[in-house]
Amino acid sequence: MVELSADEARRLQLRAQGFLGAFPKGGVPAVLERLGAVQLDTISVLARSHELVPYARLGPVGRNKVEAAYWGNGSAGREKRRPEAFEYWAHAASIIPMADWPLFAFRRRAYVRRGWRWHKVPEGVCDQIRTRLKEDGPLTTKELGGAKASAEWWDWSDHKIGIEWLLDIGEVVCVERAGWRRVYDLAERAVPPELLAREPDDDACLTALVARAGRALGVATRGDLADYYRIKQDQVDAVIEATGLVPVEVAGWPQRAWADPGALHAPPRGRHATTLLSPFDSLVWDRARASRVFGFDHRLEAYVPKGKRVHGYFAMPLLAGGRLIGRVDPAREGRALIARQVTMEPWATRTAARAESSVAALATALWRAASWVGCDDVRVERTELASPLVDAALRAAAPA
Repeated sequence: MVELSADEARRLQLRAQGFLGAFPKGGVPAVLERLGAVQLDTISVLARSHELVPYARLGPVGRNKVEAAYWGNGSAGREKRRPEAFEYWAHAASIIPMADWPLFAFRRRAYVRRGWRWHKVPEGVCDQIRTRLKEDGPLTTKELGGAKASAEWWDWSDHKIGIEWLLDIGEVVCVERAGWRRVYDLAERAVPPELLAREPDDDACLTALVARAGRALGVATRGDLADYYRIKQDQVDAVIEATGLVPVEVAGWPQRAWADPGALHAPPRGRHATTLLSPFDSLVWDRARASRVFGFDHRLEAYVPKGKRVHGYFAMPLLAGGRLIGRVDPAREGRALIARQVTMEPWATRTAARAESSVAALATALWRAASWVGCDDVRVERTELASPLVDAALRAAAPA
């Protein structure tokens, strides 16, 4: 049994997630391949979550490059080149490397066995959709003629029910987001034939996905491994020995854990990223894990009534020095990035030296984000930090 300190486990996770040391060459595709899944979400403040994830690791990569890396040539080239990724149910709705298409066969088969997900599929609708896609190529629900004004799942049109069912069972693929609408195509056209032909059994799928989750996390408990791709913990138990993950004990963790053997081979070292994180970033999307690993308790408050919010509508965790040191609730006004509210962890400002270091990291993260989204001004509206300290740090971090 390998024994790790809590600090070693934290650093292993940071490196595995791309926040410690040099990130492998390859840009956005390398980020997606390493993480295995990039969660999607409708909220867009600085940018959408799937854009924020590679930005946090790579810096100011062009947003058009992010979309092209996921979806191939984008809208202008839908029929010219197969996409590099597809959208499916991983940790919620996520972008997944196309190479991993066979690994989700277990989930597609489970939907087929069940016969439905949220709705019973109206008779004849799927045949109509197959014909349209075959004849007309990739289409949105609106182009299929079945969109409704309401986006709520319980108020879907027949065509929306049909196309989502075909997505669930793998007959169609979401190959792009256009104006935040899913663009659907037949799997036989979008997925490379060699991947489409592979149908690993459930154990093979689960073994590969648990191993992938272990590599993406560096070190993880049974619950962490299950949560990454939203599988059941008893499914993790059934395949864990076949994954090659190494059993470890982490000081202070009440549960047994497993580590990626490659992560244990060399101690993590190198530069620490200073950045704002999407609340849906895979470093923090599991709130229980973030609390255990970083001592950081985070809650998305976008759906909390405004008067009851503590940290703000879209509070983004602030990562610096390998720690989650605070939260920033951002907004944009013209060419200014506004921090509506900044809340630092109490330990991060306990001494004058810590406060100065934390505020410098805050200023760096804000200016980097501002430059990335085309803002040339940064302002902080509400914070318990001393205004002179914040103002001085923002001036020092501002681009020349």
